[in-house]
Amino acid sequence: MRSTRIAVTFLGIVLMSCSQSQHSESDGILEPYRLTDGPGGAVMVLRHDSVLYGKAFGRADVEAGTAVTFATNFRLASVTKQFTAMAAMILVDRGKVSLEQQLTDFFPDFAPVGRKITLKHLLTHTSGIVAYEDVMPESTTVPLLDKDVLQLLKNIDSTHSLPGSEFRYSNSGYALLALVVEKASGVSFARFLKENIFLPLGMSNTVAYERGVSEVPHRAYVYSVDTGKAGRCERTDQSLTSSVLGDGGIYSSISDLQKWDAALTAGSLVREKTLQEMLSRSAVIDTGKTWYGYGWYTGSMDGVPLYYHGGSTVGFRTCIVRIPDRSLTVIALFNRSDVESEKICLKLARLYF
Repeated sequence: MRSTRIAVTFLGIVLMSCSQSQHSESDGILEPYRLTDGPGGAVMVLRHDSVLYGKAFGRADVEAGTAVTFATNFRLASVTKQFTAMAAMILVDRGKVSLEQQLTDFFPDFAPVGRKITLKHLLTHTSGIVAYEDVMPESTTVPLLDKDVLQLLKNIDSTHSLPGSEFRYSNSGYALLALVVEKASGVSFARFLKENIFLPLGMSNTVAYERGVSEVPHRAYVYSVDTGKAGRCERTDQSLTSSVLGDGGIYSSISDLQKWDAALTAGSLVREKTLQEMLSRSAVIDTGKTWYGYGWYTGSMDGVPLYYHGGSTVGFRTCIVRIPDRSLTVIALFNRSDVESEKICLKLARLYF
């Protein structure tokens, strides 16, 4: 009995030592961005429901002196795409839409090329569709909405490549998916997200922000950091594409994204088969290394499947990495432009792997 106690005590000491070492290394990874009076971020490492590491630092609003917390809402940028994909797949699960349906099924006046582009092509970035950012008129002064993206694209009867033939990252495709969700559900995209994802999961402060319609509680403002001038920063909060919802318009916090992660683990929004299809290696990006599913990049760490997505817009930098076979998730949200959020998440995932 005494030897058992000694063994258990020794194991506890070893685990405590490992934890302290990991915390120290994690702090070191984040140290360059932990300014007391400048913009900052929030980072969390989860295993199952336990928080292995969590830090919130810097200012959500530098001018007002508001500190970042785990409840601070950041614009997710392209991390939004996993929610857009989930919205579409909820409708697939309910038999409201099919992945093989074409753009012209939803937008009859779309150019003839729309008869060759399916919802699956949009989800996997294999539609070849033109980037709406490249065809925005130079005279544009009012931020675009998803419906404006449709107007810009519907008369362009060509694609970069044959639909379904190759991966080409496309914000256009996800803006169109948001409109498909609206058409198929009969409610706005923002409302569909709220009623079918955010509220059921208890993500009460998460919102697909629409100016004049909704508000973002506890929000972070974003700053461009001039690394050549001792960390000087300038607020650069919005751009002409900031109001497009489907590709990047959701605001959320670390606290709410914990609930999103738990829902993905529990499979509480769609059938397990549907969720696995979302995480499948549908489009090849880097042969044998990286693929794209529906709203998620897929790869591996030491042969163990890994799923992730980053986001970048104006100055927000975001990322989520999930390694289900290790019950490990890393979430990072920043409101400063000088951060490589994906690299930080992958470093932390490696540390706790």
